[in-house]
Amino acid sequence: METKDILKKLREDNNLTQDQMADKLMVTRQAVSRWEVGETQPNTETLKILSREFNISINTLLGSPRQLICQCCGMPLSEDSMISREPDGSYNEDYCTWCYTDGDFVYKSKDRLIDFLIGHMPNPENLSVEDRRIQYDGYLSELEHWK
Repeated sequence: METKDILKKLREDNNLTQDQMADKLMVTRQAVSRWEVGETQPNTETLKILSREFNISINTLLGSPRQLICQCCGMPLSEDSMISREPDGSYNEDYCTWCYTDGDFVYKSKDRLIDFLIGHMPNPENLSVEDRRIQYDGYLSELEHWK
């Protein structure tokens, strides 16, 4: 979906008129109208307000233009429910909910994350623990959190 369609659907799903949406976002009704026909898009601050008010990630508001990947464990973040939150409730699109919760990282070291992965991820190639540790370490080292 395009941003214009997402914004219109969001407004309609919440039973809001363009005027009511504008009041909620502190913009004009004309701004909402221009977004919904695709003439313009909300600015960064308005996207943050939309995200907070309607519990939707900015990436989703923009039509998911990029595939989000947790920068701690590498998991694709395909749904908003998988994206972590800051203590103020805003989305942190860099991490999943399992690696980063309420402003704190669950895995304090890469070794702790690797231990978890070895204990919980399938091993279809029957690699040794040491080979799996090397494989996970190589992959995780490419992610921003562990660089």
